[in-house]
Amino acid sequence: MDTFEVIGTFEEALQETNKYDGHYTLKIGPLENPELLLKYGFYYMDTLIEPVCKKENLHLFDKDATSISKDYDPSEINQIAEESFKHGRFHRDFNIPNSMADTRYMNWVKDLQEEDQIFALMYEDDTAGFFAYENDKVLLLGIKEEYRSRGLAKAFTSQGCAEQFKNGYNELRTSISAANVASLNLFYSLGFRLMNTVDVYHKVTGPGV
Repeated sequence: MDTFEVIGTFEEALQETNKYDGHYTLKIGPLENPELLLKYGFYYMDTLIEPVCKKENLHLFDKDATSISKDYDPSEINQIAEESFKHGRFHRDFNIPNSMADTRYMNWVKDLQEEDQIFALMYEDDTAGFFAYENDKVLLLGIKEEYRSRGLAKAFTSQGCAEQFKNGYNELRTSISAANVASLNLFYSLGFRLMNTVDVYHKVTGPGV
């Protein structure tokens, strides 16, 4: 299925979504009137909170045996990704089969690897997870099941952010589903603070819909 990001809510753009089959994503401010979106077949999917962290406010957490690396086995990263996003936004979309949601996340992770935008999260000599980013945005955090609930997320994420800041950015940003309280608490503990929220709408057109 082709995927599209709609970057405007003017009617000419929305009309285009009736011409091509695929999955559409559109983000608007929470106070914007969604009436026109609903008219063109969009439906509310999620609210994303967008925290920001200034370089001087980042809290670093040390944890013995943790480190990050650009040297990793891509197949290990793919395996971790496959088990990490079972409750993501695309899995919650009732118009998308879980298998297709899996494929979308996996393709995204593979693209990020090709763009050299992933750090492996290492525990001793084992790949425990991955940290994905793009420019000043923290995109994805995946941790292998056996390493979850061991107090490693703060150390791994703060190390990834610190490395990202070395690229010259003064602040970093991320997007978190309002339903993901654990991630919200994690980024708040690192020094991120709420700056914006957006509502996310989806639309699916084509055979079988």
